[in-house]
Amino acid sequence: MHKTSVYLTVSEAEQLRRAATRTGRSQAQLIREGVRLVTAEAQPGPRVFHSLGQGHGGGAPYRGWDAEELHRSVTGRG
Repeated sequence: MHKTSVYLTVSEAEQLRRAATRTGRSQAQLIREGVRLVTAEAQPGPRVFHSLGQGHGGGAPYRGWDAEELHRSVTGRG
């Protein structure tokens, strides 16, 4: 375990004390549980790509681009 200090307001400390008494668990146990809950919520889930398949491509299969063709279309030489 790693020891750390936490500063609580008077109200927070009193609420924590009451919760510990009510549940029969130590204040440290409740604080550790709170830390686990907060850090679990902060864990990134799997990436979701909302735009995947939402394009306006007309449904034609993807055709890779050719570097020479792209150069001709950009420069107007061809």
